[in-house]
Amino acid sequence: MRSLLLVLLLALILPARAAVVSQPTCGIILMHGKWGMPQSPYLKPVVEKLSPDCRVVLLEMPWSRKRLYDKPYRDALHQIKAAVDSLRQSGAQWIAVGGQSFGANAALAYMAQVGDVDAIIPLAPGHVPETFYRDSDISRVVDESSRLVQSGKGDTLLELNDMNQGRRQSLKLTAEALWSYFNPQGLGNMSLSAQHSKKAVPVFWAIGNLDPLYGSVSEEIYRRLPADPGSVYLEVRADHATTPEAAAEALGKWVAARKVR
Repeated sequence: MRSLLLVLLLALILPARAAVVSQPTCGIILMHGKWGMPQSPYLKPVVEKLSPDCRVVLLEMPWSRKRLYDKPYRDALHQIKAAVDSLRQSGAQWIAVGGQSFGANAALAYMAQVGDVDAIIPLAPGHVPETFYRDSDISRVVDESSRLVQSGKGDTLLELNDMNQGRRQSLKLTAEALWSYFNPQGLGNMSLSAQHSKKAVPVFWAIGNLDPLYGSVSEEIYRRLPADPGSVYLEVRADHATTPEAAAEALGKWVAARKVR
């Protein structure tokens, strides 16, 4: 009887120990694009490729289709920071932050403003406020948001005819939030974020040959990042939406070569 009890006790203890040992030592935070959601179909192939080896965390960011800029950009960075800290506390020794489109923009901004991760993964980087500012309707409301923020009226609601890959959507958001995302020289400016990265880390940058940023614009932003021997600039046959899928296989191999085992 005692032998049977011992066997049962070991059966309960050993799987628990095995689960602890098999915990991934790497974590990857991925963020969706503008008006997207955490379970983005564009990111699904990437998640499937990375999940067997790393813990993948999908965040719903303030630019999702449900939130629509409900918080300023700084709050988005705090959200990423909380996810990074949670992964560290759970035992992750190697952490990357990345995403598609606006999610890639945020990964660059996070590296410039916080910079406590081990790699970044910009996939089809998007949201270019300095380009949006050339649109007279957008520049007018961006200038108004700046005036309101400077006068202490950042909670005033403004209407923005937002732009996303040729589509437009009329939104209402606070002047503070609007200014934080659409200030041409603010956190959304990827060139400035790349230039002010806190440190050199490996970067996996993927851009599709049918993406609006393909070519010199994308290359210039990438070149502003601190050089690291582990960095990869990958051009794939894809558009803005399908770039993550086209890059998934190469990304999986890149992560496997760098993550802590």
